Amino acid sequence: MAFIIKTLIAVSIILVASELSKKSTTLAAMLLAMPIVLFISFAFIYHQSNNNNQIAQLTYETVVYIIPVLPFLYLLSLMLKHGFNFYFSLLLVSIGICFVTYCLNYFLSN
Repeated sequence: MAFIIKTLIAVSIILVASELSKKSTTLAAMLLAMPIVLFISFAFIYHQSNNNNQIAQLTYETVVYIIPVLPFLYLLSLMLKHGFNFYFSLLLVSIGICFVTYCLNYFLSN
């Protein structure tokens, strides 16, 4: 049951953001930038484990892995503004994020 609730919350946020983007990209971007799903996930994880240390570690690791994503979001914006194909741009940015995240994980684990 919890899985269904989690799925419905995530899908609802995605649907609201996609519908909102038709009217205002700024409002949609603000919704997507808010860590609503992140905090709801933290609440569900805490509810299941009651472990503050687990949430603290998860929060730290989330910040570490969000940092390399930010430049790639900017790169995606630049590529699209310069006429690159959407799916090609998304593919390149996704590969870049995966590579940088892998390297970050490798260096942090050593």
